[in-house]
Amino acid sequence: MSEEAQRIISAKETNGDGAFDITLRPKKLNEYIGQNKVKENLKIAMEAAGKRNEPIEHILLYGAPGLGKTTLAHIIANELGTNIRITSGPVIEKSGDLAAILTNLGQGDILFIDEIHRLNKTIEEILYPAMEEYALDIIIGKGPSARTLRIDLPHFTIIGATTKVSLLSAPLRDRFGLVHHLNYYETEDIEKIINRSAKILGIDINDESVMKIASRSRRTPRVANRLLKRVRDFCEVKGDGTINDQLCHAAFNMLEVDELGLDFIDRKILETIIEKFNGGPVGVNTIAAATGEDMATIEDVYEPYLMQLGFLDRSPRGRVVTDIAYKHLKKEKPSQSKLV
Repeated sequence: MSEEAQRIISAKETNGDGAFDITLRPKKLNEYIGQNKVKENLKIAMEAAGKRNEPIEHILLYGAPGLGKTTLAHIIANELGTNIRITSGPVIEKSGDLAAILTNLGQGDILFIDEIHRLNKTIEEILYPAMEEYALDIIIGKGPSARTLRIDLPHFTIIGATTKVSLLSAPLRDRFGLVHHLNYYETEDIEKIINRSAKILGIDINDESVMKIASRSRRTPRVANRLLKRVRDFCEVKGDGTINDQLCHAAFNMLEVDELGLDFIDRKILETIIEKFNGGPVGVNTIAAATGEDMATIEDVYEPYLMQLGFLDRSPRGRVVTDIAYKHLKKEKPSQSKLV
C-alpha cells in the first residue's frame, strides 16, 4: 500500500472505505448535502427526461477525490428508478469488454465509468457511436474478409467521473450533454454530513467535536467520515464511546492531524523548505530529494491542499512558504541576512 493510501486525511478511497461509504451514502437527492447548484441542475434534467419519458442525457462529473461523484451517480439511478452498472476506465481493456457491458444494458439503464479519463483510445472510438447513435460497431474477421456488424443498443445513459478532466479527450468530452464540476464543501455542509453520519452510526457526539472533525476534514466528505470513524474507535477504547471535546482532541493528537487537517507529511514538506532552504524558493525536485517523497506525489497530492490554504506559493524560481504558514507552524521567518 502506498504512503498516500495510508494517510488518514487522504481523499482517495482505501480498502476500508467501501462498506463504510455504502452505509452512509444518501439514496435520494434531498438527502445529499452540499453541491446545491449541481443538485438543482440534475433535478431539472431528471424531471424533464421523466416528462418526455426518455433516458437522461450523458453526464460528466469531475472534481477532486472524495467529493461524492459515485454517490451522485447512485442517486440519479435511484431517482430515475433504473439499474446502474459500475466499471472504471482501466478495467475496460478490450473492445469485447465494452461490447459485453453495453449489450447487457437495458432501456434507460445507467453505466457509471469511474476514472473515465483513463479509457483506452481504441475503446473511446467504439464508445462514440454508442453514445450518439446507440449502436455498437463490431469488426468480424481479419484482412480482406473482415466486415463490420452494427448492433443496436437500448437507450442508456453514461455517467463519467474523473479527477482530471483535462486528460479527457475533446471528442469524448463533447458527447456529454451535462457536465458538472463538484467543488470542495463549505464547513457548514461538512458539519451537517458529520451529524448525519453520526446519527446513522448511532454515535453520541457534541457540537464542539463535530466542529473539530469538520475543520480537519479538508472540506471533503470522505475524509470527514473517515475521521469520524477513527475518533469513534478511540473514544470506545479510551472512554464510553461518547465523543466529547477532550477525547476528540486526544484522538487527533494521536493521529497527528492538526486543526487545519495537516498531517506529519504536510508539515514535513513545509518544515523542510523552511529549515533547509530558508523558506524557498526551491524546486520541487529538490524538495522530493530532501523529503524522500516522490516528485509527482508532491505535485499532485500534497501541494494542492497546501496551496489552497495559502501556505505554499509557486514562483518561477520554485516553491515558497508563505507568512501564514510560518504563523501556523509557530516558526520564525528567516531574516534577509540569512537569505543572502
